[in-house]
Amino acid sequence: MPVPVPPANATKETRRRKLLIVDDEEGPRQSLRVVFKNDYELLLADDGAKAIEMAKLQKIDAAVLDIRMAGMSGIDVLQGLKAVDPHIEVIMLTAYETIDTVRQALRLGACDYLNKPFDIPAIRTAVANAMERRSLSVEVKANSEKLRELASELQNQRLEEELVRSRGEIYASIIHDINGPLTIISGFLQLINQRIGDEAKIEGEELENVKDRLRRITKQVTNCIEISRRYLSFLRQNPGETMRVSACQSLADLGDLMRVHPSVKHNELIIAPILEDVMVQINGTDLIQILRNLIVNALQCTGEKHRVLVHGAMTAEAIDLNAMGNGPEERFISTDAFRNTAPMLALCVEDTGPGIPPENMKKIFSQSFTTQETGKGTGLGLSIVHRLVGRAHGAIHVRSKVGQGTKFTIYLPVW
Repeated sequence: MPVPVPPANATKETRRRKLLIVDDEEGPRQSLRVVFKNDYELLLADDGAKAIEMAKLQKIDAAVLDIRMAGMSGIDVLQGLKAVDPHIEVIMLTAYETIDTVRQALRLGACDYLNKPFDIPAIRTAVANAMERRSLSVEVKANSEKLRELASELQNQRLEEELVRSRGEIYASIIHDINGPLTIISGFLQLINQRIGDEAKIEGEELENVKDRLRRITKQVTNCIEISRRYLSFLRQNPGETMRVSACQSLADLGDLMRVHPSVKHNELIIAPILEDVMVQINGTDLIQILRNLIVNALQCTGEKHRVLVHGAMTAEAIDLNAMGNGPEERFISTDAFRNTAPMLALCVEDTGPGIPPENMKKIFSQSFTTQETGKGTGLGLSIVHRLVGRAHGAIHVRSKVGQGTKFTIYLPVW
């Protein structure tokens, strides 16, 4: 026996749309029930409070409300339904139409209104239009949420790409740091080979020269090992473990990294040593990246020659958060995870540039905000600083005055 084939227009069953009918009179409620019982899943209420409770418990697509009812009026019910779900489409029925009532209903979001006694084709058309509007609004809402999610994913992807790019520059400094000692090692080995040649025996002054060069080679090999261990310790740290790094060593590494940056050639960069070395609770690469981004921003804030100073000091007391303002010349950024307990390390990057205009102060940490020309900046530098400082349970304070420069202070917990 052949298997029956479903008709070509057969579709997957979908949810029946729900229509709420609210009227304190039995007659109109039942009349509307008869009209729509075969088209929609019906919910009937004889007062406004019940109608709003139904809307809280079930997903309602459209509602037909009588404007004049005992207790809550139709206008009050309309407001209540919209408060539960702004996308519920509402049709108002009235036997006592006034311009003010109609205007109020439409202003509050009603999609249509009809007079009693209602005409069946008119009420069918009104409800069908309401259901169509509901479907469209649901679709628009879903698409808007998808677009927001996609935009967020794209922005996060941009941030990750910028993190990878800038970290690539940091890791390139590892190669640069190791290349120095390796070049020295290679040179000494060539000298030793030239000195020894085919000699079967070395003694006297020649032997002392070889020993001296071997000692220097050993020292440079030790330098390579120390550099490798330091950077590898940054890479091997897992997000869940306690991370810590020497503040002084990080500033030294930062100096090596920034020494070859193009923006340093035309400006003055001073990285002052910290008087008291401390272990900061942060991934070493993150700390270097935070300071690097702030320094690059400071160096590139103007085309005029200016100075950028990096320095740090310990704080003896917790930060008085009430004293930290948020205004046209100052911002303080922290999260609930900020560990505001002394001692902390305050690292500052300040410049003698043009300063941040008051209208830009609120936007500087926004993703993709940049004052540079198109193609000359991603606008992600400060977003990355914000993310990494937050991840380290730290905080950021910015103070800037037009014509007098800018100062960023990063507060980080210490070990």
